[in-house]
Amino acid sequence: MARLARLTVAGLPHHLIQRGLNRQAIVADDVDRERLLAELRESAALHRVAIHAYVLMDNHLHLLATPETAEGLSRMMQSLGRRYVAAFNKRHGRSGTLWDGRFRAAPLEAATHLLACMRYIELNPQRLGQAGRPEDYRWSSAAHHLGRRRDPLLFDHALFWAIGNTPFEREAAYQAWLEQGVAEDEARRLGDAALKGWPLGSASFLQMLAEDTERPIQPRRRGRPPRLA
Repeated sequence: MARLARLTVAGLPHHLIQRGLNRQAIVADDVDRERLLAELRESAALHRVAIHAYVLMDNHLHLLATPETAEGLSRMMQSLGRRYVAAFNKRHGRSGTLWDGRFRAAPLEAATHLLACMRYIELNPQRLGQAGRPEDYRWSSAAHHLGRRRDPLLFDHALFWAIGNTPFEREAAYQAWLEQGVAEDEARRLGDAALKGWPLGSASFLQMLAEDTERPIQPRRRGRPPRLA
């Protein structure tokens, strides 16, 4: 069966996942982490992709990002691969690929899923037992959104700004949002959508995407189609 083409849409936020080859580490230490994020910042700016949230774990990367063009995400990740993987290989005396194939991504309806995806991404270290509080994890966007530091990698989405009229109100509202946690079904839905490439949103959002692309936007039902009378 042919591989399903990746669906990327200009102007829409996308949840993106890039894993290490065979679940192996994509960073060995803080020098690698700083280099990867610096290269990501350069690649995002070059290809006009706005990064709204991220988390860099030892063996995978999550991004919430909006490209200005349909090709922006792919070009950004290709650029990141050329820049970072070459530097990583040289530094650690290795060769070959670092990524587990192509990155996975799915477009999201911002009104229904953007803040949920931000929370899912920024609570990743806490869910994996690597941080007591989201803002304690240095390699994510949580501290930025909670007002602990300013992160030059990020471009805040309008929906994040809309949760409060002042920085203090936004940070307090977002703190409360994070403290609600991520339900198991929500985490599964966000993760599966990105890994399988299915967009998330309302029926009208999915219909809009279906009209604008020839690619399937929902998985087909298993089994044979029903027989006509």
